[in-house]
Amino acid sequence: MGNGRAIAVLAAAQGATVACADISAEAAATTASLITDAGGKAIVLAADVTEQADCVRLVSETIAELGGIDGLVTNVGVGGGRDLGGTSADEWDMVLATNLRSHAQLCGAALEEMATGSAIVLIGSIAGRRPGSRMPAYDASKAALEALSRHVAKEGARQGIRSNIVVPGLIDTPLGRMATAGRPSRAKSPIPLGRQGTAGDVADAVIFMLSDEASYITGQELVVDGGLSTLV
Repeated sequence: MGNGRAIAVLAAAQGATVACADISAEAAATTASLITDAGGKAIVLAADVTEQADCVRLVSETIAELGGIDGLVTNVGVGGGRDLGGTSADEWDMVLATNLRSHAQLCGAALEEMATGSAIVLIGSIAGRRPGSRMPAYDASKAALEALSRHVAKEGARQGIRSNIVVPGLIDTPLGRMATAGRPSRAKSPIPLGRQGTAGDVADAVIFMLSDEASYITGQELVVDGGLSTLV
C-alpha cells in the first residue's frame, strides 16, 4: 500500500469521511472501496492537480459532497530526469509543477474554505534534505515543500488553520520498490532503526498532525525516517 492510500484508510478508520482524489479515477475508487468495505465513508474525485482549475474544483466538489473540509493532505509527487546534465527543461517544469505548484494551488484554494481548527499536512521526502535520488528536480521540489508549508502555516494562522509537513525516509511502498529496482544501493542504506518504514508509519504521523492532539503544532517538519537523515 502506498502512503496516500494508507493515510486515507487510517483517516477513515478514525472516523473521517475521506475525499479520495487521484489523477486516476480507478485508483481513487480502489482506495474508496477499501474504506467503504471496512465500514467507512469515502467519495471519489479525479483531477490533474498540475492544473489550477482542477485544484479549485477538487476543493469545491469536496465541499459540495461533504459540507466542508476539516483536513487536507497533499500527497502527490513524481520523479524525472537524472543528474543535472540529464534533466531537460521540460522535465524540470513537469516535476516542479507536480511536486510543488500543485501543493501551493491546493492549499491556496482550501485556505479560503477551511474553518478555524482545521489542519493541512504536506508530504515531503528526505530527498529534500540530502541528495540521494540523483534527480535534482525531485530533490529541489521536496526541499521547497518545507518552505511552502511554513508559508501556509503563517497565512493559515490568521484563520486558526495549522500547516505541517511530514517527511518520509525510505518507505516500503510500491513506488519505493520501483526506486530500489532502479537504484539497488537504496536498499543498503544504513537506517539506524534497522528497517525501512511502512506506509502505516507515515499514516500514523499524518493522522497525528491532523488531530486535535497536535492543536498547538504548526509550521513544523515531522521526519519519519528511522533516524536516517540525522544519525547517519
